[in-house]
Amino acid sequence: MKRSKTMLPVLVCFLILAACAAGGAEAPVKEETEGTTGVRIEEKDGTDYFVFQDVKENSYRSELLDSVPKNTYDLDCLTTDEATGFKQYNDEENGITSRMGIDVSEFQGEDIDWKQVKDSGIEFVIIRAGYRAYGETGELVQDAMFEQNIEGALEAGLDVGVYFFSQAVTPGEAVEEAEFVLDLIRPYEITGPVVYDTEEIKGDTARTDDNTRQEFTNYCKVFCDTVEHAGYDSMIYANMKWMAFTLDMEELTDYDFWYADYHELPQNPYYYTIWQYSETGEVPGINANVDLNIWFEKES
Repeated sequence: MKRSKTMLPVLVCFLILAACAAGGAEAPVKEETEGTTGVRIEEKDGTDYFVFQDVKENSYRSELLDSVPKNTYDLDCLTTDEATGFKQYNDEENGITSRMGIDVSEFQGEDIDWKQVKDSGIEFVIIRAGYRAYGETGELVQDAMFEQNIEGALEAGLDVGVYFFSQAVTPGEAVEEAEFVLDLIRPYEITGPVVYDTEEIKGDTARTDDNTRQEFTNYCKVFCDTVEHAGYDSMIYANMKWMAFTLDMEELTDYDFWYADYHELPQNPYYYTIWQYSETGEVPGINANVDLNIWFEKES
C-alpha cells in the first residue's frame, strides 16, 4: 500500500521515538576498560553498577564503590590445564604470577596422601581449624582432622594457612574465635593466612540471622585485628553476594580477601588475593572432591 508524502515524516518520527524508548528501557552495559578483567559494568543515571551471578545463575546488580580498591587482573593471562583443571596466572608485564592451592577440612576424609598432593603441583593449603556451631549453643569445635591435616601438609613441604567458620554474634565472640584458632596454630609454622569465614546458612536458621551489615563487618575487623596483633597474616573469605550486600566493603579496604566464585571466570570488581574457583576439584592423594584455589602474587 502506498503512503502519502505527508505521512512519511510522521511515520519516521514515530519509529525514531519508539526506538529511543526501547533503547532506554534497559541501561547500557559496558565492559571494564582497565585490562580484561571480565567484570560487567552497567551505567545508569550517572552511576556505575557491576552485574554478577550466583551459583544458581541468578543475576544481581550492586553499586560499584569508588573507594574500594579494584581488581585489575588481566584474564588473558589466566590459563587452565585441561587435564587437571588447575588454573595458573602469569602477567609478565605487571609482574604478577600465581600459586596453586586447595583448602580442606574433615570432609576430605582421613587418608590424604600429602606427598601426592604436593607432587601434583599444589603449592599451598588452607586447612579448617574449626568452627562455631550455628545452633543456639554456639560452641567452638575443632575440626576433627585439623591436627592430622596440618602435620601432614607441613611435613610434605606445603605452605599452610588456616580458616575458621564463624557464627559470632558479638565482638567478644569474634575475639574468642580468633583466640581459639591462635591457640591451635601456635605449635606449627604457619606461613599462610588465618582466614575469617562467615557465610549464609542456607536451608536452616542460624544464630547469625539477625546480624546487621555493620555487625558482620565489625566482626571481620575484630577477628582479623586479633590475628594480626598476634603476628599472623589475616584474610576474609566471602563470595560476591556477601561482599556486595552483607559486608561494608568501604570499611574493609585494609584487609585481604579470599574470593569464592565457581564460574569459569571471576566476576569480582574489587581487589582479592586468592580466588577459590572450584568446589569439585580432583587432586591426587585426596579421595574426595576438594576446593581449588589460585593465589595471585606480585613478584618481588
